[in-house]
Amino acid sequence: MHAMNKESFLGLATLLVFSSQICSAETQKSFASGKPNILFILTDDQKWNTLGCMDDTNIVTPNIDRLARAGVLFQNHFVTTSICCCSRASIFSGQYMRRHGIENFTKPFTSEQWAETYPALLRRNGYRTGFIGKFGVGNDPAVKAMADKFDYWRGVPGQGGKYFIDPKDPNRTHETKKFGEDALEFIGSTPTNQPFCLSISFTAPHARDTMPHLEQYQPDDRDLSLYSETLIPEPATDNANFFAKLPKSVQNSEGHRRWLWRFDTPEHYEISVKNYYRLVSGIDREVGRIMAELVQRGLASNTVVIYTSDNGYFLGDRELSDKFFMYEEGVRDPLIIFDPREPAAIRGRRETAMTLNIDFAPTLLALAGLPPTDGMQGRSLIPFVENQHPADWRTEFFYEHHFAPDIIPPSEGVRTERWSYIRWVDEKPLIEELYDLKTDSLEGHNLVADPEHANTLAQLRARWEKHREELQ
Repeated sequence: MHAMNKESFLGLATLLVFSSQICSAETQKSFASGKPNILFILTDDQKWNTLGCMDDTNIVTPNIDRLARAGVLFQNHFVTTSICCCSRASIFSGQYMRRHGIENFTKPFTSEQWAETYPALLRRNGYRTGFIGKFGVGNDPAVKAMADKFDYWRGVPGQGGKYFIDPKDPNRTHETKKFGEDALEFIGSTPTNQPFCLSISFTAPHARDTMPHLEQYQPDDRDLSLYSETLIPEPATDNANFFAKLPKSVQNSEGHRRWLWRFDTPEHYEISVKNYYRLVSGIDREVGRIMAELVQRGLASNTVVIYTSDNGYFLGDRELSDKFFMYEEGVRDPLIIFDPREPAAIRGRRETAMTLNIDFAPTLLALAGLPPTDGMQGRSLIPFVENQHPADWRTEFFYEHHFAPDIIPPSEGVRTERWSYIRWVDEKPLIEELYDLKTDSLEGHNLVADPEHANTLAQLRARWEKHREELQ
């Protein structure tokens, strides 16, 4: 279907060898010291289903798909606040925004808060820690000051610069490739007798908002031919009917303003989405190179890989762009966990449990044999990796978004396995939305005024109030 360049193919071929070695080895958890290496891969603004393994038949992501087939693919993974700074703070700390208190791009962690994050705790317990890419918490000086908090630091403030490709660079090296090179350097410089935790945070496929409108998803030059013959269909919700159902404040929000120059015509949609897909494929290439490096250095059978994104994304859905809002496109995320130490018989599964970004810190600590801190509100996902299913696992979560209320209307709500309750907290009179995801997966029929669902609405209002009080 798609033309793959030579380097992409070689990355795939190497990962095929990697997967074969892991599957045939049947490596158990008694490997070495029992403490695995950890590779935490975070993308930026990746829509939850833009992977081949998530049934997108247009996108080319063979290396990530291979991880999913050899690991566990989580189909119901969500963020508790859909904006970079808040979500990343939740990932580091295992806490909801209302507890860690970071709700904008200027506020950093305090020293006391940072001491309770997964990188700080792993470092204190013998791990060599590295960070590459977009840090995302705090203003530029605060991010630069994080350099001494890791053993290896290649973090960048802000979005990593105005361009994916510096126009002054004669080699036109894409930032995604630069981060991949840093990862190879980190792996190559780690002592063989010390476990490592490398967090690599790609800035792709986040748009470079300051570039010309149709150049904001700037792909690697090597990927410009990808998708050239592919017609990518527009989302089912990208039409005026779904837009008309949004609250007026959402219609006038930054989310719709950005849609107007990225996705407002079929031609703009094809340009923007194909370049967005090319950025994801560029990440996939680096995943393949990193996995190949682990194989070459004999580290593959004891390195746990987690692949996810910092929030969801409206790729033209509902005539919106970016994230922010509690509709499914905004809050759902991709998630793959590959643990090569697990028996092959329990890998390659799809897991339906409701998981959250606040679960990552407890999960990474559990991999190292460490308990979560008292302040963490998430839970370890290791039982699901081990094909166990705790009877008391969550069936709902609380959502909150209060960033930039002048251009993004604040919202809160409760998402259960069946229902989505959205509350626009600053609207007067109050605006609420209620969707039955069992019968209305596209969230097109607001049931708030339906008397048949009055009891459900009352219950979810009560759950919203209870959560917002208990999660402080």
